[in-house]
Formats: sequence, C-alpha cells, structure tokens
Amino acid sequence: MSGNLWAASCAEDVPSVSLSGDHSADLVIIGGGFTGCAAALEAVQAGATVIVLEAQTVGHGGSGRNVGLVNAGLWLPPDQVEQVMGQEAGARLNAALADGPKQVFDLVERFGIQCEATRTGTLHCAHAPKGMDDLRERHRQQAARHAPVSLLEADPARARLGSERIHGALHDARAGTVQPMGYVRGLARAAVGLGALVAEGAPVSAILRDGDGWQVDFKGGQVRAGALLLATNAYHQPAKGADLPPLTPVHFFQLATAPLSSNVAGSILPQGEGAWDTGLVMTSYRKDAAGRLILGAMGKPDAVGLHRAWARRAMARLFPQVGDVDLTHFWSGRIGMSADKIPKVLRIAPGGLAVFGYSGRGIAPGTVLGRACARALLSGDESDLPLAPVDRHDESWTALRGLYYETGARVLHGLGARL
Repeated sequence: MSGNLWAASCAEDVPSVSLSGDHSADLVIIGGGFTGCAAALEAVQAGATVIVLEAQTVGHGGSGRNVGLVNAGLWLPPDQVEQVMGQEAGARLNAALADGPKQVFDLVERFGIQCEATRTGTLHCAHAPKGMDDLRERHRQQAARHAPVSLLEADPARARLGSERIHGALHDARAGTVQPMGYVRGLARAAVGLGALVAEGAPVSAILRDGDGWQVDFKGGQVRAGALLLATNAYHQPAKGADLPPLTPVHFFQLATAPLSSNVAGSILPQGEGAWDTGLVMTSYRKDAAGRLILGAMGKPDAVGLHRAWARRAMARLFPQVGDVDLTHFWSGRIGMSADKIPKVLRIAPGGLAVFGYSGRGIAPGTVLGRACARALLSGDESDLPLAPVDRHDESWTALRGLYYETGARVLHGLGARL
C-alpha cells in the first residue's frame, strides 16, 4: 500500500521560498496548517506583510491527514459547549462555528481552490439503536438554533449511506467535504499570490518577546514581527519560549480502496456526503472524486495489519457491494484533543496568540479561528474573537487518556466488535 492519498491526489502547489538571514513582517505565523494558512490569507488581504514558517511542508501535520469533513460546530453538542464555557461565551463560539462551513466554501470559490469541494452535507450515523437517542438530542438542540438539520430514520438514512447497517442519521445541510491537503495548500497558494511568504523546511528554535514585537529564530535565519501566531496544534515542536500544554495523544488512521466502478461507487453515499458514526471509537466513511471509498478510525499506525484486517471486515459488513477490492493507501495523523473537547486560544504575551485543541474538528474551526486571530493580532483588539484568550491553560492525565482511546480502538478492531 502507498501512503497518504491526499498528498498523492492533491492538485494544489505552494510557491514556497527558502528563507535565510534576517527578515521582518507585520505578522509571523508558525505552522502551515488550516489555522496558519487561513490566518496568513486573512492578514495579507488586509494589507499586512506575512511570513509563515513551516517545519516540514504545508499540510504535513493533521491538516493534510484529515478526513475532510467540513462540519459546523464541535464534537460536543451546542448545549454542552454552553454548559462547559458558560451560556454567553458558549453561544458566541457556537454561532461563530456554525458559520464555519460557509467561510470554508466561500474561500474555496473565491480563490479557486482545487480541493474536490462538495457541499451536500454530512451524515452522523447511528451505529447502534442507542445511537439514535444521541442523534435525536443533537437534532433537538440544533433545531432550537434554527440550524438546517434533518433527523433521518433507518430506511432513508440507509439509502443516503448505501448501507443496511445503520439505524438512522442526522443530516447537516451546512456541511460538506473537501480534499483536505488541497484545501490547506490552496489557502497557502492564495496567500502567496497576494504577497505572503511561506517557508517550508523552516523549523523554529526559539521565540522571544522583543520590545513591542517578536523575534523568531528558525533554521537559517530570523524574523522580527509585530505580532505572532503559533498554530502548530498536535504537531507542535518544542522551541525555546514556545511552550504549549500537552494534549491527549489520539491517532486517527485512514485506508482507501482503489477507485470503484461507477455502479458500485454510485451506490455508496450517492449524494456525496461525508459520514461518521456515533461509536465511542468513531469510524468515518466517505468517497473522493475518483470514486475511492475511504474508511477511517482511531488507532496508531504501528498496527497496520490489525487496522487493515478491521477495514476489510468493516467494508464487508457495511458495504458488501464493494467486494474484494484492493486497499491502496494507508495513512494516519495525530489529533490535538483537549480534555473538554473545546479549542483554546492562549495569549503568549501582548501581540502573541497560540491556537490548539480542535479535538478532530480542524477544517472549519481552524479557518474561523485562524482568520479571527489574524484580525485581532493586526488590530490589537481581541474583543471580536469568538473564543476569549486565556493567559494560562493546563491539561492533566493526557498520556492516560491517550492510552484509554488507543486501547479501546485496538480491542474493538482486533475483536471485530463493531458494525
């Protein structure tokens, strides 16, 4: 099997530069993922000079390994977000992220980003009868906020998925899918086209507050900037002056089939939605533009054989029409999961922010928060941020939580107890 399908099928190129020596900018961004690239594009549109420093390549981290579901909101239902954050703060974040898919698809259209964008919604599928109780409650909460969501009972849900193995689904018309590597690299390409500098292969060794601005040391050079955004999330690399709290280490892998015949591909998710289920160890399923079926689930990549065997069983049960098709790609990524499943904006110092903890919801929230942080850093006004910055954030028991998720994934995939 080959590696990351999204890297292999990406149609976007980033005009990266090789930086060395001393440079200056209005805004320096560390991390070339959804957050960093959306922030760069927003800032350069406002007339700012922008430099993005990426240790590897744009989309190397979780952004280029994502499932590609452009969802509205977080994993948590909106009532729970407001319970955790407080009603006013939670309602503000819920409203901002409800607009997330629109922001993503507007950017795709405006800048001609080639990312297989499909906006026919997503399906949250009940993997067991008890899953419908959760979906009914989520539907109630979203309907109370006038969101365009529909609760599908078993028969219509099975028709939308193309499988008899689910018990209903929640359809969200705001949402859709993208080829995630294409989206993140398209954001970077658009930012470069408007004057931003994107430097790949530029790991940062130190950041420090320098008078009213920042000094960032990277491999081969230095950037001085008035404002700084640290957007490394689950792929943060330690650097002097750039400490972030540890996040729960959660891994998510995906496997893709060879392109299916038009008849078989047309029988699975015929309207083009992306889907995931209500299981604690969640499974995702979607297609790409070539008609490949892509299954994903939690689990470390070191157990490739176990995951591949699970995927075979899962496909046979969920989509028997696929038959014995070849599995051609296997890839995985790390999720930056916070204990309360709510992202964080950390104020490093005046003029410096860090964003992390998307808990698997990186595309739309990363776009929304990256753009908002860029505006706040350039204006010096944080009042319009959808998530109030904090001066300190701590996470505890992260290794134990990660072990809990990984153990659950290996047990379920090893025993074939799903679906």
